[in-house]
Amino acid sequence: MAEYKLQVTTGDMQHAGTWDHVSVTLFGSDGQSEQTDLDNFGKDFSTGETGTYTLKTSSSLGKLLLVKVEKDPRILFPEDEWYCSTIEVTTPEGDVILFPCHRWISRGEYVELRGGRAMKVFEDDHPLLIEHRKKELMLKRSFYDWKPLAEGLLHVSSFEHKSELPAEIRLSKAKADEMQGMRKQLGIELKIKGKLGSIKKWENVNDLKKIFNFKKTAMSEYVAEHWKEDDFYGFQFLNGINPTVIKRCSELPRNFPVTEEMVKPFLAEGSSLSREIRKGNIFLYDQKKMDGIPPQVYKGESLNVTPGLCLFYLNPENKLMPIAIQLYQQPSEQNPIFLPSDLETDWLLAKMYIKNADMMDHEAVHHLLNTHFIAEVYTVATLRCFPVIHPLYKLLIPHFKTTMYMNIGARSSLLGPDGIFRISSFGLEGIMELMRRSLPLMTYSSLCLPENITARGLESIPNCYYRDDGLKLWYIINSFVRAVVEYYYPSDADVCKDTELQDWISEIFTHGLLRNKASGFPDCFHCTEELIRFITMIIFTVSVQHAAVNNGQFDYYYWAPNGTLLLHKPPPTTKGQSSMETILEALPTVGETASMSAMTYLLSKKYSSAVPLGQYPDKRFDEPALTQMIQEFQGELSYLGEEITERNSQLELPYAYLHPSHIENSVAI
Repeated sequence: MAEYKLQVTTGDMQHAGTWDHVSVTLFGSDGQSEQTDLDNFGKDFSTGETGTYTLKTSSSLGKLLLVKVEKDPRILFPEDEWYCSTIEVTTPEGDVILFPCHRWISRGEYVELRGGRAMKVFEDDHPLLIEHRKKELMLKRSFYDWKPLAEGLLHVSSFEHKSELPAEIRLSKAKADEMQGMRKQLGIELKIKGKLGSIKKWENVNDLKKIFNFKKTAMSEYVAEHWKEDDFYGFQFLNGINPTVIKRCSELPRNFPVTEEMVKPFLAEGSSLSREIRKGNIFLYDQKKMDGIPPQVYKGESLNVTPGLCLFYLNPENKLMPIAIQLYQQPSEQNPIFLPSDLETDWLLAKMYIKNADMMDHEAVHHLLNTHFIAEVYTVATLRCFPVIHPLYKLLIPHFKTTMYMNIGARSSLLGPDGIFRISSFGLEGIMELMRRSLPLMTYSSLCLPENITARGLESIPNCYYRDDGLKLWYIINSFVRAVVEYYYPSDADVCKDTELQDWISEIFTHGLLRNKASGFPDCFHCTEELIRFITMIIFTVSVQHAAVNNGQFDYYYWAPNGTLLLHKPPPTTKGQSSMETILEALPTVGETASMSAMTYLLSKKYSSAVPLGQYPDKRFDEPALTQMIQEFQGELSYLGEEITERNSQLELPYAYLHPSHIENSVAI
């Protein structure tokens, strides 16, 4: 007689436990056990608890290969799901083997779990495991399929509704309830205040402060007080919610005829524009990709979008100052170059129209396309191409687990017929065209932060905390990824012969980049260095970069004059004709402002189930070496967090969006 000791752990999230019968069957190299009920005295499988069970066989099963878990109902109890975290089996020979599950199991359902060391496809040598691997991938490919987000855009998962998602990637009911509850609470609050749906125009700019009296942040209040100031305007292009667009200017674009005389008053005494360009102190914001996209006709009103240019100067006080704005790409008498010395409201309107275009670009491209939707490409490819025993599945799935759930919701709440982009200057059609034009600009190097910073000439610009924190995080992630990849792929040959890995990168290239070789994305891997860089980029994108362009949305967009999707008034075409009344007329209505503020609040909120970068609560690796690597990764992140906290304590405007404790492991909101 042989005895197997099983420790079965139920997830610690709400509703994880079950009253149903659970049984297991063990499969080994020398045979299989009988199906055995797991039943101790009292209630089994309570939330967050581990039960110990004994399974007896007539003799040892040899090398333990699989654990089959089946769930059947108890009579008289209503149907419920069970979240099984792990099953740890101690064999008669004394081996302790981890079988990760980390998924919901429904009544009448069964799962077959693989345990032990992560295995690549060419390492499986037992016929049962080879067959199990093939069947698992066939099933996954039938579950997870592709569809275009829209014509000319990358592909996403084919699921239409959250309810269709398989148990492997389903959001916990507790988190779904928390998010839904927050939406309802906000809706009720805004309705009681008479804000939601209101078509009234703002009569006084200070009335904007009354939208969310109890949800303001220190940063949102700072924005409301300082939005008019040029140095704060420039600061936002380095450390605000969209710090990914300005570039060092080596020469002025021909269609931006800024003269020496125009900007001389705003430069250091005795200097000139050409001299400051040579010194590397001039930077450019250019929205030429928007040129020609028609704005929408909204409720009978023809709106306006300004695909403009803004010139910035790094002054001797190391402040980045806007010094010239042209609102359209082609210069003309009706398209003047606005300057800080113009009428205050003219200059404010010019800056507001630049920020209106920037907010649409930020939300549609730098946030949705470049983090959410490309993350979904990585997610679907991972689920289709890697079995759960593959080392890269184990490494990456914690960074993807809620991505599809969130993105299905985003496609409805942002891009659907009633989505927030319908109240933008572009409208839904214009936003989709903007994403279409931006996809070819999503190059591999642009997603790798060190190369991105170099290409934009921002290596040495002072007070760029997004760059400083982001680069440190890039290299910390890279060090962790290198340790993991080199552990499982000790030679380039291991990379080349991993057919599942090659299928994975091919699917990403095909469905994410639409086979665009100019993107620089690989379509296959030849060596470990290529793989390390690519995995680093993925983890950085779905965690760090997403945090950079997501977490400050309420801070910077709560105050509509500082950034809004929609401006009603046409931009000024002549100088000296505007007033604060013009600005109030240009702002969204009370109801439109409330809808946008609610969106940014929900997207910026940190929910109770958030998993910070570097934390892996789901135990998936059975190798002690991997546990050590994760601990070292966490230690580096903790040390960086202390550094950032110390630096921020000395800043008037702390930059905390890339504090490791504020970065989620995945695109989770």
